[in-house]
Amino acid sequence: MNETIFALASAPGRAGVAVYRISGPKAEQTLQILSRSPTPTPRSAVRATIYDTEKGDQIDNGIAIWFPGPKSFTGEDVVELHLHGGAAICRRMLELLSSQLLLRLAEPGEFTRRAVLAGKIDLTAAEGMIDLIDAETEAQRRQALRQSQGALGKIYDGWRKILLSSLAHVEAFIDFPDEDLSIEEERIWAPIAKLAEEISEHLNDNGRGERLREGLRISILGPPNAGKSSLLNWLVKRDAAIVSERAGTTRDVIEVYFDLAGYPVVFSDTAGIRTEASGIESLGIAKSFDRARTSDLKIIMIAADETEAFSAVERLIDKNTIVVINKTDLGETNIIDIRKNCLSIEAVIFEISIVEGAGLESLLEGIAVAVDKKINAGNSPAISRARHREALNECIEALNRSQIEVLLELRVEDLRVAMRALGRITGTVDIEEILDSVFHDFCIGK
Repeated sequence: MNETIFALASAPGRAGVAVYRISGPKAEQTLQILSRSPTPTPRSAVRATIYDTEKGDQIDNGIAIWFPGPKSFTGEDVVELHLHGGAAICRRMLELLSSQLLLRLAEPGEFTRRAVLAGKIDLTAAEGMIDLIDAETEAQRRQALRQSQGALGKIYDGWRKILLSSLAHVEAFIDFPDEDLSIEEERIWAPIAKLAEEISEHLNDNGRGERLREGLRISILGPPNAGKSSLLNWLVKRDAAIVSERAGTTRDVIEVYFDLAGYPVVFSDTAGIRTEASGIESLGIAKSFDRARTSDLKIIMIAADETEAFSAVERLIDKNTIVVINKTDLGETNIIDIRKNCLSIEAVIFEISIVEGAGLESLLEGIAVAVDKKINAGNSPAISRARHREALNECIEALNRSQIEVLLELRVEDLRVAMRALGRITGTVDIEEILDSVFHDFCIGK
């Protein structure tokens, strides 16, 4: 990390302010050359005139901030230049920094990567930062902020310290057999058993964190002409799907991303399901069943005047289903029969009329409540990535083995495996082999 790197840390394009970030041993010298001034007071925003080192003329007036290492984001000397966000200024600044001052353009996530390597943050906090940048809903922002501030890392690091303490006592017993040492159950193995329970409980979260990052998948299913496309359009407040009185208009799955009460949701409008279908319509129905299997939540729509069509979708109803009876404006005769069938399988039922707008707000609230139950983890940090879950599963498997192994040496090795698995999550061990994958999706300048 002897190279000094730079990048445009703000979004490219015309803007009021553009932020240039420089990190490395040449950062201070670069600021002095560009501003033709002494190094300013650390961590203070000062006015600075930036000059062209090649032509000698002025490029822009702006603000410079000097962060001497190790008290900086990367742990190195860091400079930030806040200049006007014009294309000509940006182009000239990037040319000067690379060609005249011989700095290197940063790779995606390289500033944060250097912060991890310097011990300023751990890997979970780094992942929280990219999630914070990508957050599109309020719930995503809250989860990402907690993780970027180290909430998840503190939990895993605490577990690792428990393992380290137990492992140290057991290894001391093995390495120094002549000493008067003993293995106390309450001091070593009891904490391990309790730790295994905590990690198991942490894993048994129904994938809340991952769902919050990626969006909860909700499929709208039902017979043809039940009003599925009309409901989708009403939910997302735009004409996302074609609405027609002709049955079978929707032949493929239509996906729409939506912010529902602060939660990220992906609504899917699907082809109408009926028992007798052929050709391209049958392919669309097959996709509807596939989407039903992979959805986190299902909305089954039934038209009040089509009682017989209920049998085609009845088998899709389970605990992850909201049943919606549409077209209640046509009368109550058939609704009674449908309601009885739904109640027999303990389904949540809403009765609406999209034409008249009746019951729609109540339905929206019901969907929001169902989504909240599936995603909301309260104030507890949730597992947010597949690699965390994979490492935790490896850890719990090793801990469980350590409880039943007979040979002490094998039990110790299981503890080592468990500790290494936890260490991979925060970057405490084996960090180089996982950095590339963690920072692959970062933006330049971060």
